[in-house]
Amino acid sequence: MIDFKNISKSYSGEYILKDVNCRINTGERVGVVGPNGAGKSTLFGMVTGEVVPDSGSIVIPRDSRLGIMRQHIADADLDRSLLEFTSDAIPELKSYSAELEDIESRMAVCDDDNELSSLLKRHGFLQSSIEHLGAYHLDVEAKQALTSLGFPVAKLDARLGEFSGGWQMRAALARVLISRPDILLLDEPSNYLDIPAVEWLCRFLANFQGTLLLISHDRFLLRKLADITLEVNRGTVTRYAGNYDYYRREREQRKIALEAAKRNADHKKEQLERMIDRFRAKSTKAAAAKSAQKKLDRIEDVKLSESLDYHGVIRFPEVPPSGAEAARFESVAFGYEPDKLLFKDVSLDIAAGEKLAVIGYNGMGKTTLLKLLAGILKPVSGRVVPGHRIIMGYQAQEFAELVNDKLSVYDAVKAALPPDAPTGNIANVAGSFGFSGEAMKKPCGVLSGGEKIRLQMARIFVNPPNLLILDEPTTHLDLSARELLQEALRNYAGTVAMVSHDIEFVRNVAQTIWEVSPDGVTKYYGDYDYYLEKSAALNNSSGISGMSVSPVQSDNTVTAKDRRRARAQARSAIQGELNKARKEVEKLENLLDEYSARRTVLLAKLSSGEKVDFAKLNTELAALDKDIASIEARWEERAMELEALRQENDRINSL
Repeated sequence: MIDFKNISKSYSGEYILKDVNCRINTGERVGVVGPNGAGKSTLFGMVTGEVVPDSGSIVIPRDSRLGIMRQHIADADLDRSLLEFTSDAIPELKSYSAELEDIESRMAVCDDDNELSSLLKRHGFLQSSIEHLGAYHLDVEAKQALTSLGFPVAKLDARLGEFSGGWQMRAALARVLISRPDILLLDEPSNYLDIPAVEWLCRFLANFQGTLLLISHDRFLLRKLADITLEVNRGTVTRYAGNYDYYRREREQRKIALEAAKRNADHKKEQLERMIDRFRAKSTKAAAAKSAQKKLDRIEDVKLSESLDYHGVIRFPEVPPSGAEAARFESVAFGYEPDKLLFKDVSLDIAAGEKLAVIGYNGMGKTTLLKLLAGILKPVSGRVVPGHRIIMGYQAQEFAELVNDKLSVYDAVKAALPPDAPTGNIANVAGSFGFSGEAMKKPCGVLSGGEKIRLQMARIFVNPPNLLILDEPTTHLDLSARELLQEALRNYAGTVAMVSHDIEFVRNVAQTIWEVSPDGVTKYYGDYDYYLEKSAALNNSSGISGMSVSPVQSDNTVTAKDRRRARAQARSAIQGELNKARKEVEKLENLLDEYSARRTVLLAKLSSGEKVDFAKLNTELAALDKDIASIEARWEERAMELEALRQENDRINSL
């Protein structure tokens, strides 16, 4: 249980949290939502002790192990291997192991029965603690987590410092996930993840047994994982007993009820005030006026909940007409190095008006594909052909860093116009994206993440496109802003090609999926749920757990019955393999327990002080250690296979 009691915290004299009272019960799975800057991370900092409240107190169970993903990695860790850094997830293990070695050394020479008994008791406690923390499985779990988050097996021994900042954050996420905390705090864990990794993270966290606190703007994670929602907004924390969908419905109902209560209270006040005004001047009505005043004083003000609505607007201008085809890839090959091609022989088309999402693991070339479409990159061979009268608008992933902070909004939009183009329409376009009047004079450097997204849209639409190319458009947006952009794109009459790690955004906008994998680019003629179903069936029929390997031709004639049959066949086929792998892993685990127990007995004999054959016992111990190492190697291999089968089974069952 985590108890916040009358918590207040201010910065520069302005309260970010004020008189907060809230309880999180043991084992609850809590989604923490609210606008950017509302105080969500401050709340987390108070739980970890890194932020001290100005007043109030926080009660956390004693000896609770906290797991939190750090946003900065120590310089010393950058010289460690990726696997070593990730496996070192539980700090207590080092001290436990060191103490265990010290105790075993002391036991070997101890001749005092009382001291030996005390050492044996401590030895047993330490061994039990180490096993409970899963020390012997950490390497395997680290490998499973890292590969599931997109790291190639061949890179597990690479130095952590060789990876980019985003990949280092993935390693930090893997590390905290396998650390077995009692309370797990995750602050925007999907920021650095692609869609396959988000899917895996969701499956992993669904099996987490402790208390989970999740700050996220990812509606997919909030819907799947949270059974409680905390809204942090304007200094208050409000608890809702349900997931994100329940929270949205309940918040709207509370808002309606409060508005009705406020109208009634205001109406009663007006009546009483008129009565007091009429009676005040008449001495015969003085008592009635006094009584009315008392009634008026007793009516409490009804405070409406603070609005979470995204105050900006997104209204796309009218789309210029074009031909029936937006663009076409003809036998396209591309690579940044001549001997390392990302793609080869890509031949795909995009119909005018199509809403297309490109998905796949990071590093597979999703952004590259968009840049080829936009004409920023040129193919090594083949060609990308724009459709008739196509006007492109491209939003780069790093656009927020490229905008000159000193420019005003007006000048930033003007700078996107071709030289000598008329500027008369700038105000109208800026207004369509929420910048009007004084807002156009704002320096770009003071804009929020959501405002920068709208500014980039204004820069694109000052020369209205009919093909909109968006690379991670939701990165800087909170929940309300994402939903607003999502709705605008759904209603956009032009063509959209986008990359996004937000599953719900993709699910609600895309009508077609391009999957980028080591085997090429595969087109699925349906939405994200259709893609999940078809790719699972294809992967199973190919005997491969992972990305699909062959193009999918247009088959909108596939019926729901066909899909159910394919899903049932996939489930049936994987169950046999899953059961076999599970039995083998259990058998190996039982062997490990048996051999480890025998080893403990032998160690106890060696340190018992009794007359024993040390040479014989040491020989048996050496043989046991060799057998244990061999069994652990086989267990590690089969455990990883079992985890891969479980992930595939979970994905099929989620369809």
